[in-house]
Amino acid sequence: MKLKQRMVVLCAVLLLLGLAKIFLLDGGEGSAASRRDVRAFRKMEASLSLPRGARLTHTLQSPWEIASQWVGPREVYPEETPELAAVLTAMSTARIERADVGYKGTQLKALLVLDGGQKVVFKPKRYNRDHIVEGEPYAGYDRHNAEVVAFHLDRILGFRRAPLVVGRHVNLRTEIKPVATEQLLSTFLTQGNNTCFYGKCYYCRETEPACADGEVMEGSVTLWLPDVWPLQKHRHPWGRTYREGKLARWEYDESYCDAVKKMPPYDAGPRLLDVIDTAVFDYLIGNADRHHYESFQDDGGASMLILLDNAKSPRGNLSRDDHDAKQRGSRGWPLHAHPPEQEDPQAGGAGGPPEPAGGRVPADHHLPFLLPRGSGGECALFRRLDRVHIGPVEVKQN
Repeated sequence: MKLKQRMVVLCAVLLLLGLAKIFLLDGGEGSAASRRDVRAFRKMEASLSLPRGARLTHTLQSPWEIASQWVGPREVYPEETPELAAVLTAMSTARIERADVGYKGTQLKALLVLDGGQKVVFKPKRYNRDHIVEGEPYAGYDRHNAEVVAFHLDRILGFRRAPLVVGRHVNLRTEIKPVATEQLLSTFLTQGNNTCFYGKCYYCRETEPACADGEVMEGSVTLWLPDVWPLQKHRHPWGRTYREGKLARWEYDESYCDAVKKMPPYDAGPRLLDVIDTAVFDYLIGNADRHHYESFQDDGGASMLILLDNAKSPRGNLSRDDHDAKQRGSRGWPLHAHPPEQEDPQAGGAGGPPEPAGGRVPADHHLPFLLPRGSGGECALFRRLDRVHIGPVEVKQN
């Protein structure tokens, strides 16, 4: 074969290989979009990265003062938070000055006061990572690691409505018992070689304590919101009845959402959109137990819906499709962050309700980044959970 013919054949082979790469590996016509998705995903991932063991580089303010100044009517922490890693490190390492039984509620928790007077809520480990909770969606104990997962998902979605959460190991003998109140101390007991406590709550029982591994207990630590931002509790309009055989109205009435839209605080402001955002959030974490929610007090409906108490998820089996969580976001509207476009003078004209003060980042803007095409299929959430002090927070098959 002549040299010229060989060059033609070689060029043809290279052309075929190039086309094969474009259509087989990069996804054909969508390859450019796919590469853009991956680049955007990498950029977002880099912006969310938290260095392990970070400390404040100045001593003008404590980490608690910094976190307190972040809180506003529409966010618990801002989008740009260079001190976030240092605050989380302080939450996981600061000396415990006082320990008491948890505030109200149905689940076991302890109220800790860290060095500098900062309150935090400690939720102890009750299950192994791969334990599957059977029964109703709200069955079982709270899962401490679910609080950590939920906080980082809140960051990824751009909601910024969940209090700061980090994992922590505490030595019950040396860190808790010496500073515990008598009320908490009276609930301590020993099972085998393990130190346990059962605290005080609606479902707390001496027969069902949380036990450490020896003396060291794993748990989650949630930062207490500043006292200058008191909370107000609301019944969730898509809450369940918790009565066997009795359906809530939203479970059978297709026009229920229209009725909710006429009731305060859902008839004006961002609250109804926040409820829809929360339905997306709860579906992603598998939470079907949000019967109430909190906002800031005396806000006239302008405050965000604060994402508190996210520990009823994941249940250890995320292959289970949460029909209830989907329904709570789909009765009347599809499950997404904004209602269908409509002409409504009271809602701000075409395109639905007006943008709330301070702006909002719609959930559907961030959802594609959870499993971007061409990224190897690895969820951004797992990449954020590699430095949360109690890793692994979740098992991969979940």
